[in-house]
Amino acid sequence: MEKNNQTETIKQRYNRISGVFDLMDRMIREKWREDLMKHVNGNVLEVGVGTGSNLKHYPLDVEVTGIDFSPGMLQKAREKADKLPQHVELMEMDAQQMDFPDNTFDTVVSTCVFCSVPDPVQGFKEIRRVTKPSGRIIMLEHMRSDHELRGKVMDFLNPIGLHIVGANINRKTMDNIRQAGMRVENEEFLMSSIMRRLILSPKKK
Repeated sequence: MEKNNQTETIKQRYNRISGVFDLMDRMIREKWREDLMKHVNGNVLEVGVGTGSNLKHYPLDVEVTGIDFSPGMLQKAREKADKLPQHVELMEMDAQQMDFPDNTFDTVVSTCVFCSVPDPVQGFKEIRRVTKPSGRIIMLEHMRSDHELRGKVMDFLNPIGLHIVGANINRKTMDNIRQAGMRVENEEFLMSSIMRRLILSPKKK
């Protein structure tokens, strides 16, 4: 029950800021998004599609499904999707409990999503479940700095961002990925150790 309440609270916060989220989302450089999409293929799921900032970067030869738990964010994403040449399926759904069968997608994408998922390990387990064994998960994620002092500063500031937006800036995302049983195939630091590009395999080591 507590997790459900937390999810609902964060959803309401994202609904509230959906109108200005594109301005806030500029911390993710367009070049990072473009480079990420070079790794997608086949049947693609974007978890936490938000206002749809990634949609224009997808190749024309992939099938894209985007999910988000915020109706406000999805409305903005639909406005962008309607202007694209390819069809994009957008659905309201919680990343912690997805309505897809096992082994559905060739590629799963996320960009700065797992700072907001109330139970990130459960979210990663769900991603792993819906990804084909031969598929992969590609991510741009920000997380707690590996630098000791910077990490402590992020711990101190975290309650502010969590209260305003619902995003944690001090998540130990690499630990959460491993707890979910996935293998890190590639890890690239984009902004110190805080912002990283990750390519994951759903297979255990």
